[in-house]
Amino acid sequence: MLSHNLGYPRIGSQRELKRASEKFWAGKIDRDELQKVARKIRHENWSTQKAAGIGLIPSNDFSLYDQVLDISLMVGAVPERYHQLIDGKSNKELELYYAMARGYQRGDHDIKAMEMTKWFDTNYHYLVPEFTKDQQFRRYSDKVLIEFEDALQKEILTKPVLLGPITYLLLGKEKEEGFDKIDLLENLLPVYISVLQELAARGAEWIQLDEPALVLDLSAKQKKAFESAYAEIRNAVPTLKLLVTTYFGGLGDNVNTAAGLPVNALHIDLTRGAESLSALLDHKGFVESARKLSLGIVDGRNIWKNDYSKSLAFIAQAANVLGKDRLLIAPSSSLLHSPCDLELELDETVLTLDIKNWMSFAKQKLSEVTEIARLAEIDWVTDPAFIANQNAIESRRNSTLIHKQEVKNRLSQVTESDFSRESAFTERQQIQLEKLKLPMFPSTTIGSFPQTDEVRLLRANLKKNVLTQEEYEIRIREEIVSSLRWQEELGIDVLVHGEFERNDMVEYFGESLSGFVFTQNGWVQSYGSRCVKPPVIYGDVERPEAMTVKWSAFAQANSEKLVKGMLTGPVTILQWSFVRDDQPRKDTAFQIALAIRDEVVDLEKAGIKVIQIDEPAIREGLPLRKADWSAYLKWAVDAFRLSAAGVADQTQIHTHMCYSEFNDIIDSIAAMDADVITIETSRSQMELLDAFANFNYPNEIGPGVYDIHSPRVPTVDEMVLLLEKALKVIPARNLWVNPDCGLKTRKWPETGAALRNMILAGNLLRERYR
Repeated sequence: MLSHNLGYPRIGSQRELKRASEKFWAGKIDRDELQKVARKIRHENWSTQKAAGIGLIPSNDFSLYDQVLDISLMVGAVPERYHQLIDGKSNKELELYYAMARGYQRGDHDIKAMEMTKWFDTNYHYLVPEFTKDQQFRRYSDKVLIEFEDALQKEILTKPVLLGPITYLLLGKEKEEGFDKIDLLENLLPVYISVLQELAARGAEWIQLDEPALVLDLSAKQKKAFESAYAEIRNAVPTLKLLVTTYFGGLGDNVNTAAGLPVNALHIDLTRGAESLSALLDHKGFVESARKLSLGIVDGRNIWKNDYSKSLAFIAQAANVLGKDRLLIAPSSSLLHSPCDLELELDETVLTLDIKNWMSFAKQKLSEVTEIARLAEIDWVTDPAFIANQNAIESRRNSTLIHKQEVKNRLSQVTESDFSRESAFTERQQIQLEKLKLPMFPSTTIGSFPQTDEVRLLRANLKKNVLTQEEYEIRIREEIVSSLRWQEELGIDVLVHGEFERNDMVEYFGESLSGFVFTQNGWVQSYGSRCVKPPVIYGDVERPEAMTVKWSAFAQANSEKLVKGMLTGPVTILQWSFVRDDQPRKDTAFQIALAIRDEVVDLEKAGIKVIQIDEPAIREGLPLRKADWSAYLKWAVDAFRLSAAGVADQTQIHTHMCYSEFNDIIDSIAAMDADVITIETSRSQMELLDAFANFNYPNEIGPGVYDIHSPRVPTVDEMVLLLEKALKVIPARNLWVNPDCGLKTRKWPETGAALRNMILAGNLLRERYR
């Protein structure tokens, strides 16, 4: 039974790509050295997959920044503002690529980065393609060909991976009115076909075309586009074996479209859309065709060991109808979303052997795929590998580490009154205006300040026992006081303590909550060089003791201005962790919400008058099908309200969300009832505010006036213009001035310059509206 993989982590097992990319951007290495690191990671990935016994190994799943941006460059979908960087020289391609991803500010050039948003319902971010009515496409980058040839030189015939043309268009954004982006298919297909034809000429046998849009709600026109596009592709490359992959959900009402595509194989995700298997096995046209079915049975997005008995049952179900020769075995999706290698977790004080035995990272998932494929061909019941797997599954199911009756009891006692503040927002706003005495257009930042090498070294030295806890805390207090004085000098109205003691906005809290465990090297890519190390929620969650009160109270005691308490919300902690799969996600979210509620109440008792509960992942957690939205939004909003509703009216609750399209869920955003919401709007030029305007959003809003994900420093005039746009849809007394996200990943010089401009912009507005 043929095994294959959809994609592999590209950051390197030691985050080599992150380090090389950041050195390149800083001018510390040249492009040749960067490409050398990239090539080494690719070669190691191919060798790892070959050693695991994977039959079809992917190429072009590697990316220096983002796979969607790679396609935009491949097809020449370069927005006009970047054309000044195109001079026909190949050595300019990398400069153009990073300018599109990160912005470009050099000499006379000052170019904004492309918009970035979440990849379906994951925590990975992609660069949003930009389309115009007369959009033209042309072959520009040959990356897919170069990487295919690179593998051939290593004597590995790979399966090149491309984001499919329909999904690529649907992920993009029309930058002007009067056209439907799907109508660009006619212009786009010739470029795709030319790439496929050249791959075929160079010896490619299988091509993987990722079309996860097939798990979304599609219009009749979009379904028709799938049919016409793949008919044209099939005719143009009749000898290529085409594999269309779907993932992150089930096919639903798209089953006829997917089953009828003229391709050689169709991949389905059985971890998030198991119903697709029965639908295809009941589909007469698919069953009677010669198409192969790829079963995505190993979870590409979580870290729990596969239950072989369930996977083998899926295989038996499919083989009974199609026969084993028509089946392929694979992970559910690309392993991009999994950490690289569980073998790197060597410290049993960080990750105990009991819990480690329940886990599987990308490298181990490869072995699971090939092991399952082997077991499916034999009488597996008495096989040692199967028995060992079932022992591990049973060990987790019955572990006393997981269940805490007192946590379950507290959750069962939650009542409706626990979800609501004392008064409605209009009353709270008046009380807060009197108590907090903030000016018009109050300014703040989202929470974190640059994590310098010195700050990171402090945490590292504490872990290595180079610093004592007391020495460490003295240094952190110095950083906090320094940042407070700096903010006061700038004229920021609501200060933050800078979060110098925090490694990651989710990991930091998970380290203080029961039911969480951590890894040393469980890094996954969030975007570009940004990597995160998600906590693992393995059991019932509670807060043994206060998590942030000491630092927030210290900061407030050292400034006469308001200092925000900074917390991460329950849905975001849930979404940005690897979550237990033995109970509903709602129950885990409510357990976390009660723990955060305890912290909010303690912050208020400590004299903190403004508390921010970040929920950037609310929109990200939205199910891909609209029919499933209401149930999720109900418990997600309730989780936030449960965390925030324990304080008095005079305590101002903020929340923060980034990279979210709010139009379809604005009523749920309002139902969260945060006093102030800060959001990302700078990359979209305040487009996101249309949702708040059309809904007549009642509470206060801080639309981010500059993009912190780019090193570019925006001008004062630019930020004033964005604020004036905001004032067209937001009442003046409800408008805040802030960046679009935390400043942790930025450097101090650019942070200082950007925040000074931001304060000047806010002051100009105050003068005009005095």
